[in-house]
Amino acid sequence: MKNHAKARNVFFRDAVGRFVRHRVAMVSLVVLVLEILAILLLPSIMDLDPYTSTPGKFNAPPDGQFLLGTDSVGRDVFARIVYGGRVSLSVGFIAATIGALIGVPLGLLAGFYDGLVRSVIMRLVDIFMSFPALVIQMVLVTVLGASARSLMLVLGFLGWTGYTRLVYSKVLSVREEVYVEAARSTGAPNRMLMVKYILPNAMAPVFVTFSFAVAGNILAESGLSFLGLGVQIPTPTWGNMIRDAQTLSTLMLRPWAWIPAGIVLVVTVVCINFVGDGLRAALDPKIKI
Repeated sequence: MKNHAKARNVFFRDAVGRFVRHRVAMVSLVVLVLEILAILLLPSIMDLDPYTSTPGKFNAPPDGQFLLGTDSVGRDVFARIVYGGRVSLSVGFIAATIGALIGVPLGLLAGFYDGLVRSVIMRLVDIFMSFPALVIQMVLVTVLGASARSLMLVLGFLGWTGYTRLVYSKVLSVREEVYVEAARSTGAPNRMLMVKYILPNAMAPVFVTFSFAVAGNILAESGLSFLGLGVQIPTPTWGNMIRDAQTLSTLMLRPWAWIPAGIVLVVTVVCINFVGDGLRAALDPKIKI
């Protein structure tokens, strides 16, 4: 078992090296880190205010005072993009975390135990995955109320099935490994077998799924906000800022009100997906980098 722990450490050290050699993933990670630092630090450094209207500056184009102009009620578009990033990224990460906290334990139980436990959990997965996600999201958000907290709960609650299926399939193979059988022969209880020996070796693909879930949740939040069912104005998100493009006058005459938010949204989601692709390549030695 000591040899197994040493082999696991070597695997993760090699995985880090493989990820670093994945240039696109590394560039994407740097962009995301810089974006997160900007979202956290710029409001204090630049004294940004996303809520206050400036008289006489309605729908003003970019100038020396407002880097990206103002919206229809005179609010700073740049400030709203920065603060909107806080909300959008928070929804993405927290919802993905909630999904993982629900799905990983269920997948571990389904993979380790046979019989009724596995049947119940996997049938629940099938039931949840049979419903159209967008429709259920819209219904639940309407019931709970349109807010960032509701989106986190709804997206997290509906996003656990992918983790469960992934961990379930991984546990089925890991539980038959020699080191698990050796630990079982020493009288180790099932709880120790699952937590100490099986789960750590089934977690590698979870990190990949988590990264893709973050990107998917950010897009889901933006889509629901665009439809008016997400975070409500005046709280800014990238989705409800793009919603301004629904009017033809804004779409054609005031591109600063929605194009920057759209660009930031696309760049963020693409970078997160590239990071996830880098993680997948790093954790699977069969994939050549």
